[in-house]
Amino acid sequence: MDRAAEAQASWAAGSAPSSDPRPARGPSTGAAYDRSELTTAPQAGIFALGTASHAYLEFDLRPGVDAHTLVGAVTGLREPRTTMGGVNLVAGFRPELWVKVFPNDSPAGLEGFDRPVVGRDGFTMPATQHDAVLWISGSAYDVVFDVARSAIAALGDVAVVADETSSWPYHHDRDLTGFIDGTENPTLIEAPDIAVIEDGNPGAGGSVLLLQKWAHDAARWEAEPVGRQAQVIGRDKADSAELGDKPVDSHVAKTDQDRFGKIFRRNMPYGTVTDHGTMFVGFSSEQSRLARMLDSMAGVGDGVRDALTNFATPLSGAYYFVPSLRDLTR
Repeated sequence: MDRAAEAQASWAAGSAPSSDPRPARGPSTGAAYDRSELTTAPQAGIFALGTASHAYLEFDLRPGVDAHTLVGAVTGLREPRTTMGGVNLVAGFRPELWVKVFPNDSPAGLEGFDRPVVGRDGFTMPATQHDAVLWISGSAYDVVFDVARSAIAALGDVAVVADETSSWPYHHDRDLTGFIDGTENPTLIEAPDIAVIEDGNPGAGGSVLLLQKWAHDAARWEAEPVGRQAQVIGRDKADSAELGDKPVDSHVAKTDQDRFGKIFRRNMPYGTVTDHGTMFVGFSSEQSRLARMLDSMAGVGDGVRDALTNFATPLSGAYYFVPSLRDLTR
């Protein structure tokens, strides 16, 4: 059986090969699958670094379908504490939809990206909130492609695909500006403490996902000298060293995690040779960190807009609650 067929078979069976890894914070391994063991482990795909192919599927409910039905359909896609044929699946929901299903297990104050972020000069980050997202990642696009098709078919009676994007790594860890992306990202040991809601809190084991698509003006960017590019980013292009005299409107200055709080980023390039950009994929245990960062980039408070926004345009914006394995399998 080839890899694509294996992935489809695993999806249909709702399980994975016995060699698949268990989540780092999950229960002890064993032959039997016991949902009572899940406690508040996060969805493992959040931390599955090194995958070469990605698909982001955003869904809207069909008319007449309620939130409970959608959550149940997504839960039924597979046993979510494993991978399938090497493919990781992360599922998230519009915060307002999730709270309808589990009102006592939702983070307080969490809300969708229902209003655009507008800076003082009129620069706008659009709000394109949808009802659910599936992020599928794997070692090769053929398997991701087949699993994505199976997911769309399985959800077809309850939800329609509102947006689809495919992405892939570029020169190991660089984005399409040529700079290293995620220099300040935490290690995998630190990441759960930053991205996952702590035990004892509503939504424990879950995470807040910010998903945005940014289109790049490649011709304009590449026309800039490397020195000017470094000033825009706030880092040296060759080794990503932070500039000592970085401008106040540099990307590093406007997204300073020491000011807004740490987040865990899984950004990826997307698109074609003629139409491409960056999928911003940011996880945090607190939505406020992500929201403050966007306000800063748009110049909402001080009127100083992130210089990188002169070369990249936001096309979409959505927040999703990515529940723990326990909550996803209730």
